Amino acid sequence: MPRTKIVLYREDDGTVPLLAWLDSIPDKARDKCVVRIERLGELGHELRRPEADFLRDGIYELRVALQGINYRVLYFFHRREAVVLSHGLVKEREVPPKEIDRAMARKLKYEAAPSRHTYEEIQS
Repeated sequence: MPRTKIVLYREDDGTVPLLAWLDSIPDKARDKCVVRIERLGELGHELRRPEADFLRDGIYELRVALQGINYRVLYFFHRREAVVLSHGLVKEREVPPKEIDRAMARKLKYEAAPSRHTYEEIQS
């Protein structure tokens, strides 16, 4: 099975919500999230619970638990070409509907202008 391309969503102002969130969480949690993102790249649509789950309206979550804290990375698929990572959050009982709505809004913006909303690292 070919790898699924991983894309980080970029806002209109150039910020990348997932990177900002990853920088704000503990190192061990960040490391576990990165491993989960790598698994998503390997398995794409085949990644299932307990590592990932479908939320609604084309929005999925990567699931990471560490020391009783639930970390989530929301994402969506862009055609068969890529998976786009919207943003991360720490959840309590469930992912708040406003967070899913935020990911859905980003999905619509991404689909309208993929290159504008794709973060690419600058190679030096």
